[in-house]
Amino acid sequence: MEQFNLTQYCLHHNLKNNPNKTALTFIDNKQGKLNWTYQEIYNDISKIANQLDSYNLPKGSRIVIRLPQSPEYAILFFAIILSGLVAVPTSPQLTSEEERFIVRDTEASIFVYSDLLGKPENIPNTCQSVAKDELFSEFSTNKSEYFRKTQKEDPAFIVYTSGTTGFPKGVLHAHRNVIGRQPMQKGWTDLNSTDKLLHAGQLNWTYTFGVGLVDTWTWGATSILYNGPSEPSIWADLIESEKATIFVTVPGLYRRILKHANLKKYKFDSIRHCLTAGSSLHPELREKWNEATGKYLYEALGMSEISTYISTSPKIKYKPGSPGKPQEGRNVAILPIEEGTNPLPVGEIGLLAIHRSDPGLMLGYWNRKEEEETVFRGDWFIGGDLAHIDEEGYVFYHGRNDELMNSFGYRVSPLEVERVLNELPFISEAAVAEIPKGKDLSIIAAFIVLKESIKEEEIVKNNILDHLSQKLAKYKLPREIRFVSSLPHNQNGKLIRKKLLSL
Repeated sequence: MEQFNLTQYCLHHNLKNNPNKTALTFIDNKQGKLNWTYQEIYNDISKIANQLDSYNLPKGSRIVIRLPQSPEYAILFFAIILSGLVAVPTSPQLTSEEERFIVRDTEASIFVYSDLLGKPENIPNTCQSVAKDELFSEFSTNKSEYFRKTQKEDPAFIVYTSGTTGFPKGVLHAHRNVIGRQPMQKGWTDLNSTDKLLHAGQLNWTYTFGVGLVDTWTWGATSILYNGPSEPSIWADLIESEKATIFVTVPGLYRRILKHANLKKYKFDSIRHCLTAGSSLHPELREKWNEATGKYLYEALGMSEISTYISTSPKIKYKPGSPGKPQEGRNVAILPIEEGTNPLPVGEIGLLAIHRSDPGLMLGYWNRKEEEETVFRGDWFIGGDLAHIDEEGYVFYHGRNDELMNSFGYRVSPLEVERVLNELPFISEAAVAEIPKGKDLSIIAAFIVLKESIKEEEIVKNNILDHLSQKLAKYKLPREIRFVSSLPHNQNGKLIRKKLLSL
């Protein structure tokens, strides 16, 4: 089979055509501004790939990354893939317990950590803990050219997202994922080699490393990433100072920028347009952003399993309430909710589906065959989103058919949070739900029935929050706790989650 590697695909044409162009600008509020050309970033990636080769790991071995937002995170991610190994990027917000789960679940060979975040504790003996500084210490002595032969269907990276069992599940992507991202350029980002793209997200998120690095480098543009305090005004400052041409974040941050940053003092002359994903974009927010900046927001709908595949762009007419149309080359349909593989007629609400032949689609869930069976129906992948398609081909989103919650752009399983809540001895019953707090904001709320002997609710609330913060990442934590006398159940005793919102 033909040799193919995701890292080489992103970078090699740039090495040939424009090696001295800036590939990455990283701005840290403490370390200042650092730049890498395409030649420099590839050399550094190759040097770390060489260093990884010295561990003599079999092809396809998993390496877990636990680093703060940093250039080393990006370099290590692409070096692992160049080495024919599988990168497992994780959030710095994860607790030790969550990290241990991922190490065990992936059967990782190496865990790369930062001293800033602390050395992992109680991980399996089969996994070697390697400090980032140790891995990068031989940086300058390694030869610069290294790669291991890989093919399109070989695994490249695993990203963890909430599962339906109460534990996170690993989404396994192949090297071909980068090919599956190509329709996004015409259908959403409109990226070209003259662009400077500023992404406000963290590198552990597929939205950030996908759009902010993979796509940006594939099209020969410059990626701008930032680490430091994230007051809304900082993003306007960065757009101006770095002359960014495309800005990328979630709807909630756009709204916070409008509310808290004095946009009248900025010209935004360099910006061509702005991109958004992670949660639904309200038409009103789009208009307010345009009024304040003179630029439009272009939305995309996707998920960890397929990235974005429905979107608007400067080349597609905007339709209020719709995230856009299926990108060119995508085979998208609406299937019946209960069963069947025949697409529904125009206008009918069903499950949003994409054909499993799409190169951007995951290889599968890591060690989760049962969960795979629930998302593949015949030749279709169904991720649980409810939608309809109108007569012009625009998709309209109607929420999720399953019960996964959206917290700051991350999907969170209520079962995962409830499992941790129910570990507490003074809780009789607990349930969580996503509740709206504004047009572009929703939070996770916990509804708790205490045992009859417990009276001091304020003390209990603090105990609950302390317990959760030790077990779960910050974005999974309930922002609101409500004590109730009972939870709603049907006649079979099953929780009626939708009724929680009325409590």
